[in-house]
Amino acid sequence: MDLKIQMLGTGSAFAKAFNNNNALLTVDGLNVLVDCGITAPKALYELGYSFNDLDAILITHIHADHIGGLEELAFQMKFIFGRKPILYLADALVGTLWENSLKGGLQQDPTETLEDFFDVRPLNEGVAHELVPGLSVELIATKHIPNKRSYSLLFNEFFFYSGDMVFDADLLDDLVDNRGVQVIFHDCQLHPPGVVHACLPQLLTLRQSVQERVYLMHYGDDQREFIGHTGHMSFIEQQKAYDLNPLTFARQFGIME
Repeated sequence: MDLKIQMLGTGSAFAKAFNNNNALLTVDGLNVLVDCGITAPKALYELGYSFNDLDAILITHIHADHIGGLEELAFQMKFIFGRKPILYLADALVGTLWENSLKGGLQQDPTETLEDFFDVRPLNEGVAHELVPGLSVELIATKHIPNKRSYSLLFNEFFFYSGDMVFDADLLDDLVDNRGVQVIFHDCQLHPPGVVHACLPQLLTLRQSVQERVYLMHYGDDQREFIGHTGHMSFIEQQKAYDLNPLTFARQFGIME
């Protein structure tokens, strides 16, 4: 199995030097887009992809830097490519995504719903679901903005991808110690306090065996000032493709003996 991840962007919601923190997972030639923020259409174009190259889209939560490109995606798929894209998201987010985010722009007929634009496939949290052959995901509810649902992602039981979350050392310890997670892509607010994101000073309190698995994303425009000051953690670069095979990825970053 050939599993890779390419970050379309690694920037925070307010970053301008970096694109929105969205990712493209590729497994044996199939492409799954993780979140589709405002900058996603342009970022895909710059990497040589069109929306028609996507086999599925997976949404973590409903903020513009994670869903702001869905309107363009839906219109292009309907009027240019003539097919409904597969849209995976937590069952608890389906109604909110349509009523609070997409309906105003997409709906042209009063009877249209989210299902008129997407092949909607709701996911239950805490259960592994196959997105495409060779790629499964488990949604893990994590805290981000009070009173707004947000989910992090556990892919193929070894790769944890935070969907914007406050610091939760107990969860990260459990993932590494009890669930066999080898790789963690974690959002990182570079400056304290960590109110709606884990901040770097908090992540630096993780024990070394966890830090060695952590790769930082969703950072601000002053990220360069923090290179070399992230403990045993490393920054992920946007547009660079990383091999996510559990063995080759671990060797690539030196986290296996």
